[in-house]
Formats: sequence, C-alpha cells, structure tokens
Amino acid sequence: MQKKLHIRKGDTVMVIAGDSRSQQGKVLRVDTEKYKAIVEGVNLVSKHTKPNAKSPQGGIVKKEAPVHLSNLKIVDNSGKPTRIGRRLDPKTEKLVRYSKKSGEVIK
Repeated sequence: MQKKLHIRKGDTVMVIAGDSRSQQGKVLRVDTEKYKAIVEGVNLVSKHTKPNAKSPQGGIVKKEAPVHLSNLKIVDNSGKPTRIGRRLDPKTEKLVRYSKKSGEVIK
C-alpha cells in the first residue's frame, strides 16, 4: 500500500537541512519506499565515468543525489516554505493539499 506523502513530482521545494540548505528546485522523482526525492539542481555529487559509447571522453559528471523527504518543505505561490495540510474541496468533494501559511490550495 502506498502512503500519502506531502511532496509529489513537479512540486517546487526548499531544502531545510543538510549541505544544500535553503536551495530550491523542482522535484524530478519521489521514491516512496525510501522516503527520498531527487530535486533538480540540489545535492549535486560528482560521479566519475569511464569512457564508453555514450561518452567517449569519460570524466566527472555532476548528478543530483536523493534528499530525504523530512529535509524538504514545499514552497507556495508566495515563494516561502510552508507546511502542508489536507482538506475537502467543497466544489469537487475531493481531498486537496493546501498551504498552512497562506491557506491557498496547492496544485
């Protein structure tokens, strides 16, 4: 069974702890089993690659490493990090995520 997480693919998030603290980026992928997410341009690591058919030169490639979900906060429309809540939308009768800081619904 899959758990409901406060972060989804495509969300804009801010890192609140670790070496990449206060950096923002878009979530590229979420691993629900390990509770980690890969964020665009955040937590970059150097990966050494051998020459192969794809990259005949080889060398050092910068790549995003996963960040634990507890170290991420969603950034709402105002550009500030916020906590997330869930409530029923009166029009559609479905659960929607909303910003606890501003009260706006997060798409």
